[in-house]
Amino acid sequence: MNSTVHGGQDAPVTFETFQDVLRERVPALSIGLDEWTRRMMRWHFSPETGSPFWVRRRSALGFDPIRDVDGFAALRLFGLFDKEELRAASARDLRPRGYRDRPFRVFETGGTTGAPCRIVNVTRLAYDVEIYRTMLEARGVAGGDVLAMTPSGPHAYGHFVEGLADSWRGAVFSIDFDPRWVKAALREHGEADAYTDHLVAQTLTLLTAERPSLLFTTSQLLLALAMRLPRPLSAYGVKAVCTGGTSCTAAEAEFLREEHLRGVQWIDTYGNTLVGHALQADRLDDDGPGGPGEPLGHSYHLPPPFAVMEVVDPADPWRVLPVGERGRVRVTTLLEDLFLPNLLERDSAIRTGPHPWFPWDGVRAVQPFQDDETEETYQGVY
Repeated sequence: MNSTVHGGQDAPVTFETFQDVLRERVPALSIGLDEWTRRMMRWHFSPETGSPFWVRRRSALGFDPIRDVDGFAALRLFGLFDKEELRAASARDLRPRGYRDRPFRVFETGGTTGAPCRIVNVTRLAYDVEIYRTMLEARGVAGGDVLAMTPSGPHAYGHFVEGLADSWRGAVFSIDFDPRWVKAALREHGEADAYTDHLVAQTLTLLTAERPSLLFTTSQLLLALAMRLPRPLSAYGVKAVCTGGTSCTAAEAEFLREEHLRGVQWIDTYGNTLVGHALQADRLDDDGPGGPGEPLGHSYHLPPPFAVMEVVDPADPWRVLPVGERGRVRVTTLLEDLFLPNLLERDSAIRTGPHPWFPWDGVRAVQPFQDDETEETYQGVY
């Protein structure tokens, strides 16, 4: 594949120019979804370029992905993706043969719904960094040093933050954070307060000593940190807080904004290791509620053609719901180093239409999805 990320970032970015700048920096984002889908079928299922994981499955599918998948809609032929297949795969079987001569990294999910899944990264992290950096530039907060109150080790989040700071030569101050320890404590004892205190103590030291411009963390850790802060975050030099993972209630969000985030932008994302970063779009004045008791809030948008997020009927995962209705989130990831068709996420959400900033359908009011067949989840602080 010839998909590249361009690094020239001299022109100022606004949300009016965001799409044009993004397509210049990540040219693959200009490719139509159907054309990109056909390219990904040729890439992932050709013996010369595809991963052993997908090439071995080609003959047993009952159809030929290269011949029969003529666009995104035809990915329905794959059925729903079973994460157990990914859990059982070796990392080298997941690496595309077309990238055999390029360095790669192995990332793992956090184990929220069971044993972690592994993926390989060759191109994906560079895409994520470029897209997110462009969004930060449009918000006027790109640059400076970063405090990463995030998992590292096998987890993509910490590596993403390092790559982001590297893109503008910023320093990253990281804390020791193992989200699996939190989940193990929750399973065994029902609480993980001691470990959360350990994370917060490390963060307080770095906030005071280093005065970072950006803080990356999760919403639940931000709440825990706020309860221990003697001053608002802006007093430590923080311009923006970037959160992902777990969400907080409307009351908790109001508390954070009023008491600790005055003068600080709060930028949230929705997603995970398998689906990437769905970018936050601020609520429009004419946005209406999604239904009785549903919060307004902001929406989240994944950038096609790399990923497509849909809201489907829980009783019929092939029926996409209209804008304004709540259903289960279904995501397809279409990257050179990661192809996951029709993955049912552990979340429910309200479908939204395109936003002026991110002109792709999105979701809002995300919350855990539960029924009798849903895997038990342990979110903890991440």
